[in-house]
Formats: sequence, structure tokens, C-alpha cells
Amino acid sequence: MVGERMPGRGDGTAFDPEALKEDILGLGAKAAAVISVNSISFDTAFRDMCASNVCGNYGKNHMCPPNVGEIDDLIREAKTCSRALVYQTVGLLEDSYDFEGMMEAGKLHNDLVQKVRDLFDKTCGKKALHLGAGGCRICPVCAGKTGEPCRFPDRAIPSLEAYGINVSELAAQCGMRYINGENTVTYFGAVLFR
Repeated sequence: MVGERMPGRGDGTAFDPEALKEDILGLGAKAAAVISVNSISFDTAFRDMCASNVCGNYGKNHMCPPNVGEIDDLIREAKTCSRALVYQTVGLLEDSYDFEGMMEAGKLHNDLVQKVRDLFDKTCGKKALHLGAGGCRICPVCAGKTGEPCRFPDRAIPSLEAYGINVSELAAQCGMRYINGENTVTYFGAVLFR
């Protein structure tokens, strides 16, 4: 989270978000961009969409609403950051009903989110807020479903939507496509930092 101090290289090298963007592309992102957090569209209405529980994670995933925190507090937290490095992955599907393909693409995206976290922690030495797509998927079954505490609070990743970020507008602001053609699924992640 933003309040945590992340270790840096310690070699005095200045942090270069553009170089980090290139590294993230090298890890498998289809696209990446650095934008100002002030340009990001936040909307508390996303909490209402989460509450409709279409995905089944509402109240059952530690990084999903309402467990992740009050929407106004999360938006305030995100706005303490000045820049965001936004990235996307695009998975190919057999057809628009390929649920297994969507889940596999989601797993690959979440693996990338963890690699981005590790890369950021290792090279940047800045405070950061890491956000991913959908509910945190580090554990096969979130401890929130069984009423236990989060098993990996230092690795858990909340979603962009949980923080009230309009991802379709975010994609446009970053020059990325929100929908990447027939039989594809697109996921987004971001690192917000000062």
C-alpha cells in the first residue's frame, strides 16, 4: 500500500518510469503508459456495481468491496500519488464463451501484476499502490471466503475498480484499447506512486 516503504537499489540511480514501462513490456504486457493521477477518472458508483456481486466476490475476497475499505478513503489514498504506470494484457480466446481461456488469461495477468510488484520493489525504492484486475487471486480460495485473515497481506492486490477507477476511460487516457477485438479478453493493472 502507499504507506509502506519499498526497498530501492541503493545505488543512487534515479527512478525512471519510462525505463520501468519498457521492463513491464518485456515481462509480457501488451501496452504500458505513464500518466498523471490527476487525469484519472474516479467514480464512487463503481462500488454499487461491485455490490451487485456479479462476480461472486463481494464480501468474500479481502481485496474486494466492502472488505478492501470505504470507497472515499480508497480514492483519497490513490490521489496521494502523483503518477501511474498503467499496463494491459490481452488474452486470446477460442470464442466469446471460452470461460477457461478467460480464467487462464486472468491468471497470466495476475502473475504479471506480481512480477511488476517485484520489479518495482527491487528497482524503484518509492512508495507505491499496486492495483490489478478483479479480485485478488494469489490464493486459489481467498481466506475471506472462510472468514480467515488474509494469508498474504503484503502481496494481496486490490482491483482498479475497487478504488473507483473507470478502467474504460483509463484505457483511452493511456492510448490503449479497452476492447482488443473478437475472441480476446483484456486486463489492466497499474502502479500508482509519488
